[in-house]
Amino acid sequence: MTKRRVAVIAGAGPAGLTAAWELLARTDIVPIVLEATEATGGIAQTFEYKGNRIDIGGHRFFSKNQRVMDWWFSILPRQGAPAADDGARKHEVEFAGDVTVRRLTRDATGATRVIEERRAAPDPEREDAVMLQRPRLSRIYWRENFFPYPLGITLLVAWRLGLVNTALIALSYLKARLFLRRDETYLDAFFANRFGERLYETFFRGYTEKVWGVPCSQIRADWGAQRIKGLSLTRAVSHAVRDLLSSDFEKHQRERETSLITRFFYPKLGPGQIWEIVARQVADAGGTVRHGAAVTGVTLDGDRVSRVTVRDARTGEVEEIACDYFFSTMPVRELVSMCRPAPAPRVHEVASGLRYRDFLTVGLLLRRLHVRERGREPQAMVGDNWIYVQDESVDVGRIQVFNNWSPYLVADPENTVWIGLEYFVDESDALWRARDADLIAQAKRELEQIGVALPADVLDGCVLRMPKAYPAYFGTYDQLGVVRDWVRGIPNLFCIGRNGMHRYNNQDHSMLTAMLAVDNIIAGRSDDSNLWDVNLEMVYQEE
Repeated sequence: MTKRRVAVIAGAGPAGLTAAWELLARTDIVPIVLEATEATGGIAQTFEYKGNRIDIGGHRFFSKNQRVMDWWFSILPRQGAPAADDGARKHEVEFAGDVTVRRLTRDATGATRVIEERRAAPDPEREDAVMLQRPRLSRIYWRENFFPYPLGITLLVAWRLGLVNTALIALSYLKARLFLRRDETYLDAFFANRFGERLYETFFRGYTEKVWGVPCSQIRADWGAQRIKGLSLTRAVSHAVRDLLSSDFEKHQRERETSLITRFFYPKLGPGQIWEIVARQVADAGGTVRHGAAVTGVTLDGDRVSRVTVRDARTGEVEEIACDYFFSTMPVRELVSMCRPAPAPRVHEVASGLRYRDFLTVGLLLRRLHVRERGREPQAMVGDNWIYVQDESVDVGRIQVFNNWSPYLVADPENTVWIGLEYFVDESDALWRARDADLIAQAKRELEQIGVALPADVLDGCVLRMPKAYPAYFGTYDQLGVVRDWVRGIPNLFCIGRNGMHRYNNQDHSMLTAMLAVDNIIAGRSDDSNLWDVNLEMVYQEE
């Protein structure tokens, strides 16, 4: 009997689990997924607290890559009937008719098979395995006024900014277009060229520096290029006008930057739902998904990974697993530090200088919101998925309203509002180390200070910390090519996903790197430059 090849996959996030599913579906390679935590989905997990679910950072399911879209819908099919809040909130939903669902299984001989089933689209009120279509609304909250994101200069926006300020912003934008900064190495020049100095200072600088914790003049513009490629003040206005003049929504949705889409898809029970399904299918089809299993060592024989060392978090037991392929979604800094023999000092130096931004969410359950907006009575509810907080006097960066992502994320959506206050921190910060009770108290104070909710309406709260959520575009990032060249010299090592490539990939980009890695194995391709090209020249970008 021929021994089957083995792929060890470090990390049970979107990239790692996509790789495992694709290997089982398309090859004879057996995947072993090792996840250091007890969660499934990485940053795309869904955290549950007393029946209320938190989506860490927010994950809209939208891609201009049809392969990824079809993959999502084959796991969680689109809804065929209204969700709980579609009628009352008058959502425009394009209901599916028949759908095709794929799943991995094993036949009587133990061989992996992909089963396709054609069936009626699911009713989200009766079934959980369903992808909802949701309206997208993200706004900037500044000085008790809401501004659309991305920003366009309309009459309403001009009125809220003040006519004089609007005129100065327009002049600043014209000046930026006439006198472009030639050196766009850093974010300050990148943003100023696209929005003008005054608008950049008003709406972009403070928030961006809150996210990263360093001045925009120290952040490489690569991050901006990946998040808002092709977007400008002129284009934002043109999209708004086009929607007013045409009913061809689907065509325009495909053409616009992702920052501008007005609808997206979303798993009924949050993003982690799809990855929990994928993990179960991988296990059912003969793969392995182990939680509490941290990779602590990677052994290279010549130019190939031969085995990995794993420590069980529960027992402390250490073992070695031989492998034919190794897929890493671990932070690059950790991967390089655990390789034996150690790579060249220059590779280690660059890897150790890579930096990360950590993330924590304070979940608050409220009776109602109390959103103050000039000229209006306080609002008990708003339609936003995200609210971007521009006020630099508070630490909170964004607020998610989970009721608007999916009513099924909230235990009692009729009588409570479930929100997440997002803080961008470093593990060395006082905020990260603060007690949960103190963070909840601070979140309540800040909500009142900026005019979003009253402390008396808070019923309960929790805190969720996510280390190394965002690979940073400073530190030794500008020398990342040194590490990339070293990785590419190891033909059975595939660095995939956000932290695996130290790139601010979206979920679909992370999945695509995994798919392409499996493509390369099947094709016998040793050049993995196609992985590293993902999210560089692609048409889909996110804000």
